[in-house]
Amino acid sequence: MDFLVLFLFYLAVVLMGVVTICICSKTHYLRGLVRGGAQVISCIIPECLQRAMRKVLHYLFHTRNHTFIMLHLLLQGMVYAEYTWEVFGYCQELGFSLHYLLLPYLLLVINLVFFTLSCVSNPGTITKANEFSLLQVYEFDEVMFPKNMKCFTCNVRKPARSKHCRVCNRCVHRFDHHCVWVNNCIGAWNARYFLIYLLTLTASAATMAVVSTVFLVQLVVVSDLYLETYVDDLGHLQVIDIVFLIQYLFLTLPRIVFMLGFVVMLSFLLGGYLCFTLYLAATNQTTNEWYRGDRAWCHHCPHVARPPSAEPQVYRNIHSHGLWSNLGEIFLPAAAHCAEKMN
Repeated sequence: MDFLVLFLFYLAVVLMGVVTICICSKTHYLRGLVRGGAQVISCIIPECLQRAMRKVLHYLFHTRNHTFIMLHLLLQGMVYAEYTWEVFGYCQELGFSLHYLLLPYLLLVINLVFFTLSCVSNPGTITKANEFSLLQVYEFDEVMFPKNMKCFTCNVRKPARSKHCRVCNRCVHRFDHHCVWVNNCIGAWNARYFLIYLLTLTASAATMAVVSTVFLVQLVVVSDLYLETYVDDLGHLQVIDIVFLIQYLFLTLPRIVFMLGFVVMLSFLLGGYLCFTLYLAATNQTTNEWYRGDRAWCHHCPHVARPPSAEPQVYRNIHSHGLWSNLGEIFLPAAAHCAEKMN
């Protein structure tokens, strides 16, 4: 009982933390909390340990490395190993359909293909060769993306919706974000790969959660566990309830129940992020634009010279042209083929 309560509390805290970060990410509250937390930690942790932590965090999140790729593959391998070793065999004994059981493996193959494409494909690197053609793709809104801006690091003019990635040290066309899990930027030319990768990863986690849940329910029904009774701490005879049943299953099949808890939590997290990504795709926004949007930019952008009395200009999405057109831009980026030829 204690373990179940702690486990559910852990899941609730993780989900609430993710939701809170999403809500606060567009406000100054998150930055204030981070600064306050950093100040408290700096008073507790020794300076040498702080320097070591900063080096580790800088290596993990501000340099290109394969740490998260290996972690991704390790976690995926462990989950599928447990599914194959126990769940698959038990389900076959209970007469589950083979097509139903093989669905996670099909999703795994598709997921690994698009995971690889997301890792190795060009996200839309802006070079001198394709600079002119990419400048023609999107209209400049003169708020978030003013004309005649130049990246002095890459020595190229910046097309609308582009951004210089400090991790990859390059300017990316229709920059969305830098993803540590694929060790690559997500931009105009690989957004479709990333979207299908995310979709199949979510589907595989949800499918394994459903299969594992159905297996445990079928096991309870076949063995008539729900009809059993037990003696409580006061010596009274009690009918098994759902809490006692989950605890019993965890003690009997700990790896399967733990895997189920992990993939259920993963399904919720990935599902939420997938819905957010689909919303951005449907409205023709990038993560970068969504994060920087809803602000008055003429007072914050040092590159845009405006008179002091000018009205603050709020960013508006001028690139959305309807659902199907927006999705078509993701899966068939107009500038990809011509720019690749120029390279």
